[in-house]
Amino acid sequence: MKTYRSTSNRGRCAENAKPVCRRRGTTVVEMAVVLPVFFLFLFSLFEFAHVFMVQNMLKAATNAAAREGIVEGASTSQVEQRVTEILTAAFNTGDVTVMVKNAGVFDDGSTDPTTIEYASLPNIDLTQAESRQLFIVRAEVDYEKVALFPPMWVESLRLSGQSVMRHE
Repeated sequence: MKTYRSTSNRGRCAENAKPVCRRRGTTVVEMAVVLPVFFLFLFSLFEFAHVFMVQNMLKAATNAAAREGIVEGASTSQVEQRVTEILTAAFNTGDVTVMVKNAGVFDDGSTDPTTIEYASLPNIDLTQAESRQLFIVRAEVDYEKVALFPPMWVESLRLSGQSVMRHE
């Protein structure tokens, strides 16, 4: 049977001390390895949640503005102002690009939405829009303008939300 002798110096382990004394400092080393990984995971989780919140805000704002734009007498500036008004609660709206465009290219059904350059679509004046005219409300913002932490893993990412409706 192994015998252990105690030391007169508290906090120091004797030469034949218990195995627990030989592992002093491992907790600090383990924490130094695990803590940065944990914080990276935690901050990434916060950032991705924030990105999804911003995208949902963009979609909700464009949807609400497009619903206002479908009625007779609504103007393009009112629709743009409504998008800005809703997004003010989430972030600085000075960085947001709001577009109200004629979406007639989608009427025939042969146009692929992934290949469209939305900024190149013609603008539409909703006060002059015909009945059943298809229009799109789109809001875009650079990710770096709304990020919680400086973006390290993506460059030139643009978040957007849009809604397509028909004028009454």
